[in-house]
Amino acid sequence: MSYLLALAGNQNCGKTTLFNALTGSNQHVGNFPGVTVEKKEGPIKGHKDAILVDLPGIYSLSPYTAEEVVTRDFVLKEHPKAIINIVDATNIERNLYLSLQLMELGIPMVIALNMMDEVRASGNAIHVQQLSAHLGIPVIPISASKNEGISDLLDAVFQVVEKDTPPSKMDFCQGEVHVAIHSIAHIVEDAAKKAGYPLRFASTKLVEGDRPMIDALGLTEEQLHIINHIVQHMEQALGTDREAALADMRYQYIEEVCRECVVKQQETREQVRSEKIDRILTHKYFGIPIFLGIMLVIFWLTFSVIGAPLQDLLDAGIQWLTGALSEFLTQVHVSQWLHSLLIDGVCAGVGSVLSFLPIIVLLFFFLSLLEDSGYMARVAFVMDKLLRKIGLSGRSFVPMLIGFGCSVPAIMATRTLSSERDRKMTILLTPFMSCSAKLPIYGMITAAFFPRHGALVMIALYIAGMIVAVLSGLLLKSTVYKGKPVPFVMELPSYRLPSGRSVLLHMWEKAKDFIRKAFTIIFVAAIVIWFLQSFDWSLNWVDDSAQSILASIGSVIAPLFAPLGFQDWRASTALITGLTAKESVVSTLTVLTGAASDAQLSTALQSIFTPLSAFSFLAFTVLYMPCVAAFAASRRELGSLKSAVLTALYQTGAAYVVAFLIFQVGSLFLSY
Repeated sequence: MSYLLALAGNQNCGKTTLFNALTGSNQHVGNFPGVTVEKKEGPIKGHKDAILVDLPGIYSLSPYTAEEVVTRDFVLKEHPKAIINIVDATNIERNLYLSLQLMELGIPMVIALNMMDEVRASGNAIHVQQLSAHLGIPVIPISASKNEGISDLLDAVFQVVEKDTPPSKMDFCQGEVHVAIHSIAHIVEDAAKKAGYPLRFASTKLVEGDRPMIDALGLTEEQLHIINHIVQHMEQALGTDREAALADMRYQYIEEVCRECVVKQQETREQVRSEKIDRILTHKYFGIPIFLGIMLVIFWLTFSVIGAPLQDLLDAGIQWLTGALSEFLTQVHVSQWLHSLLIDGVCAGVGSVLSFLPIIVLLFFFLSLLEDSGYMARVAFVMDKLLRKIGLSGRSFVPMLIGFGCSVPAIMATRTLSSERDRKMTILLTPFMSCSAKLPIYGMITAAFFPRHGALVMIALYIAGMIVAVLSGLLLKSTVYKGKPVPFVMELPSYRLPSGRSVLLHMWEKAKDFIRKAFTIIFVAAIVIWFLQSFDWSLNWVDDSAQSILASIGSVIAPLFAPLGFQDWRASTALITGLTAKESVVSTLTVLTGAASDAQLSTALQSIFTPLSAFSFLAFTVLYMPCVAAFAASRRELGSLKSAVLTALYQTGAAYVVAFLIFQVGSLFLSY
């Protein structure tokens, strides 16, 4: 029988690094039941019966955000055997606030005191044994990034699981708060037991006025009246509100513990270094230009210096395999249609997309470095001022940032926004951030028309998406989504060297997703495109694809795109198939042009586009409605099909206007 272990902690405390160290690459990524908040889980290495669940990073167990609700519901309803609470040792006072709340759950628990190497290096110290004695739970010093203390942590975890040892101390209160909590505990003891909730946790939540807890316990009006009277008496005696009273109680205890257990002489070297770096990277005027400069260098390395040779090498390998398969099929005398299906359909369609795998992996390697180093948190901070001008807060930048990877989880991530207005507005604007699925399209077009300026074209496309998002935000905040954005508070973690293991796992996950999509969605799309361009309406084989079913369909919609510069039916057809998955644009054009290699595809594209119309085509692909998976996510998050359709129409309309302006204005100055 397998059992669950929960990994909980604040954001930016090394939780993901510890999770990877404990589970390795054998992990499953999905969503918590009923909510679109991502969860990772996997068996602990060497202990396949122990399943570790990585809970979202939170600061408390109050039900204010989706992450807090998910974490709270998991520990209360899934009954994990133990909680591993990872604590940032360099910021122990703030981290212990969540620890005290987790201890109130009465579940066996171990604190993983992370980043102890940084504490020691700065000349500071934490008396771990004393801290453990004060808290009544095991405290294990570790350094997750250096894999130090992991075996000791596991020994402690399995010991509390085996003995089923709950925290020996859960009562940290005194004075009026103590009276209120224990008075309420006597009133709700039976109700808490019936609901299966820890009595201490239920009592403190009722002091806070926690609505979900009130509903879960099914308290009578009389009980609620008595509880409110107790809380009001506490507030009057302390001269503060109920939530502040509990927070003060916890922090007073934390201060007492830290006074005895923590020797802090100075800030850690990482904190001092981070403050110096932030003077430059978060500068009022230079912060955004520096970010754009960093992204330009990344695109230059990805698409020119490193990525292009690797792509050419992989493409050569794919062409060799395709040629070998074609020769084999010819020798065994397979029928013409089967030969065409496998070579011109499957190999051309899937192979053309797979050749961009090095670019995808390389880009996410660089993005992982930025994220794990702590820089991306600074970007959100720097972008807050700009986003406020368009009616959003810096918190909306997090889903938008995820949108550079994939629009689906980005749209789901908007659930972390506390404002309904901000959430809906962010859902509409996030797809303007160019997702990784569009990278093969950019690579295909830049290789054909802008081989020497790939990085500049890439940064121009990304900036174009941001500009359209900004202009759309200005329009929406004064029309559909009037109001002010919510305040933005964010902790900036210290800069740290990224964990090589974490970066490699991130790259592997992206590569695996890309390959899975190539052999599922792209595979099916390539077969469908091959069939439609190989037969006419009477299902007769056609030698000229211009006589095919696909040509007749594409010809109907092609005139719509003539003002954008690409009236060829193959271009408009590729945009339609791109709704299944953006990579399908590449596989569709490869199949329709009959190209057998990247070089042949570049030549074929020059008969469909001019450099100007090619750039117009790129601008349209950046901005038009995302794939059907992202559309489904929008419908689910917005709550209605009508809202999702209107959002998709707005995005596509914006794409049409931008591409129209690029081509028509460009035609006034350029001869091609």
